Amino acid sequence: MALRKIREIGDQILNQPCKEVKAITPRTMDLIDDMLDTMYEACGVGLAAPQVGVLKRIVVIDVGDGPILMINPKIIETSGEQTGSEGCLSVPGRNGQVTRPNYVKAIAYDENLEPYEIEGTELLARAICHELDHLDGKLYVDLVEGELMYNDVMEDEED
Repeated sequence: MALRKIREIGDQILNQPCKEVKAITPRTMDLIDDMLDTMYEACGVGLAAPQVGVLKRIVVIDVGDGPILMINPKIIETSGEQTGSEGCLSVPGRNGQVTRPNYVKAIAYDENLEPYEIEGTELLARAICHELDHLDGKLYVDLVEGELMYNDVMEDEED
C-alpha cells in the first residue's frame, strides 16, 4: 500500500469521465488500498479514482462508520434537500455552500464485483453525490452558491 498524489483543481484529469471497471485485477485492488490510505492520510471523507490520476469508476468513503467501497456506482433515488459547507481534497484550503439531496440510494459493486445497494442521509448522502460527481468529471466548485471561501483564515487576494 502506498500514498498517491492527489490531483488538484486545474489538472485536466479531474474534468474527464471515468471508465467502467470490468474486472478486478491485482492492480485494481492495489488502487483501492492506496485510495483508502491516501484518503485517511489527507483526513478526507471520500476520494474518487480520478483524484489520484486513474480514470476508473471507483470511490471510497468513510463518514466515521468505516470504509465504503463503491465500484461502478449509480444513484437511483434521491429526496429532500440539504445545504451545507463542502470541501474537496482536490481543492485544498477552500470550501463553499452546496445544496445536495438529503437522502440518496445508490447501487454499486464491491471488491468481488458483487452488486449491492446503499442508502445514506445527511453527510453520507452528500459524500456519495460529491464523489460520484468526480466520476463524471465534475467538481463541487461548479455547484457552490455564492463565493468559494478559504478555510480557517482569509488569505490575500493575490494568492
